[in-house]
Amino acid sequence: MSTDLVSVVIPAYNASATLDETLQSVRAQTYQTLEILVVDDGSRDDTVAIAERHAAADPRIRVIQQENAGVAAARARNMLLPVPTDIGEVPGEGVTARVDGHSVTVGGIDFVLRGIATPVTLNRPADAGSALVAVAVDGHLAGLLVLADSPRRGAADFLSGIRHSGVGRILLATGDRRVVAEAVTKDLGLDGVHAELTPDQKVLLVLSERKNGPVMMVGDGVNDAPALAAADVGVAMGARGAAASAEAADAVLLVDDLGRLLAGLEVAVRSRRIALQSVAAGIGLSVAGMVAAALGYLSPVQGALLQEVIDVAVILNALRALRISPDGQQGTSELHQPVEI
Repeated sequence: MSTDLVSVVIPAYNASATLDETLQSVRAQTYQTLEILVVDDGSRDDTVAIAERHAAADPRIRVIQQENAGVAAARARNMLLPVPTDIGEVPGEGVTARVDGHSVTVGGIDFVLRGIATPVTLNRPADAGSALVAVAVDGHLAGLLVLADSPRRGAADFLSGIRHSGVGRILLATGDRRVVAEAVTKDLGLDGVHAELTPDQKVLLVLSERKNGPVMMVGDGVNDAPALAAADVGVAMGARGAAASAEAADAVLLVDDLGRLLAGLEVAVRSRRIALQSVAAGIGLSVAGMVAAALGYLSPVQGALLQEVIDVAVILNALRALRISPDGQQGTSELHQPVEI
């Protein structure tokens, strides 16, 4: 299936091998135009060169370099951007690294405070819809970052659409604080909000929900990877998500747009319906033909010809799946743009 434009967002910190594999996979598709948006975080110099090498080999590709806002602000103030070394990660907690000779820890407040030599009492902001990230340098608290969350664009329409397609229960599983999760999901009509979850708790939630039926998990972070693997169907938002989540998922959306998932669900539901119709029609007509032949109404030759006609009819009916176009889509030539998160 071709499309006029597909946008692939590539963070600059991606490993060269991963970036090469990603672009090779995208180029193998039958897109008419590929737009590669490289988000420069200041940590690598070869990412744009890798993307441009693929562009030189494929006339469909155009490369757009976009500088990260924080990087742009730092460069405007003539600040150097040293590359971190000795990077370590505690899933669901935070990261540590050495930056310009200093030990830096970034993550949840409790995680960062555990590594501080002098106990600190914090007056934590409690604004709903915000998340707190602590920063420590050389064992001393350097500050708090207040991050505001908002629903993805089109989230309400997406949730309404998947309910209409037959999904009976929709839950949010997040590692954010409960006040943040509840503020972000207000008026979205979810069946439940599970906040402050660790990766293993997300897995337990998926396993508990499987008792009620098949579970589909959608995620984009490293912390979502175990739950994506545990779900019956794992879907990763691969355009701007972590590589770990893409590797653990059963399907990866190359465009950061939940609408693509809704379109996929609609295609799957209609394809299944057509398949069941074909099975029922094929078996029903074959049984009817056998009964007619057993009663002497059909000769062996007539029965064989009738079976061939039934087989062809069933195949032609199944080919209707190739013409499925999800509601709200304009065929297969819709312009896709990356959604800002």
